[in-house]
Amino acid sequence: MTRLPDPETFLSGEHGTVAGRRRALRRAADRLLDVLLTASGMPRRLDALAARAPARDVLVLGIVRPELDPLDLAPLRSEHHRVRHAVGSAAELGGGKFENLNALLEREQPGDWTLAVDDDVALPDRFLDRFVALCEHFDLALAQPAQSLASHAAWPVVRRRPFSLVRETRFVEIGPVTAFRRDAAAALLPFPPLRYGWGIDLAWGAVARERGWRCGIADALVVRHEAAPVASSYPAAAAIAEAQEFLAGRRYVSSAEARTTLATHRSLS
Repeated sequence: MTRLPDPETFLSGEHGTVAGRRRALRRAADRLLDVLLTASGMPRRLDALAARAPARDVLVLGIVRPELDPLDLAPLRSEHHRVRHAVGSAAELGGGKFENLNALLEREQPGDWTLAVDDDVALPDRFLDRFVALCEHFDLALAQPAQSLASHAAWPVVRRRPFSLVRETRFVEIGPVTAFRRDAAAALLPFPPLRYGWGIDLAWGAVARERGWRCGIADALVVRHEAAPVASSYPAAAAIAEAQEFLAGRRYVSSAEARTTLATHRSLS
């Protein structure tokens, strides 16, 4: 029998919930950082970078829960790239997040880029064009946008860092937005048939290291995952048990490695 891994080797060690006075302070800090980012001219430079980027085929996957507002697709549209939106209803599909995403992947083939987007995330304007351009500029195979300081995020490494454009890491989270370059999608998709998906991202990190892929977090494109705490809609104990079974006998980056920043890029040069 394969020994189950110790949860301490794959859990972040934090719940990540932001509430009360802490939330108010962090939202104020986010507003200040947003002003500084705009004043730096970075959004304008990202638009120029996006305008020069080759046109790509992009698949956007999303699962919408009936109790939430519909996913806002405006930031996920483009006049530059060919974008396909595959959005399914959790109530109709009936499985967990990753089971439902796999059902969508049975209908749609991955593109040059494939994005999995949660239904409770708020995206900045012109997100898709800027994000794809940034990922290609820094040769990222797996990527995610940084989350705001006020977001509910179990992994501190995914929160925005001031004066950073992109950070190279060993870890890209399973949500709320995950991007796969075509070669990464070919190796990692469809998702393992799991309901909760904890630990998948750590296994991705091991594959990325073995194949020499760059992984990164885009601090210049901040998303807000502030609607509900992590694991608020399902039992954390069940997610941990599922992760133990999934990771048993597999290579994965440890939680300590997942916290590591390998390089910080502060400009496009």
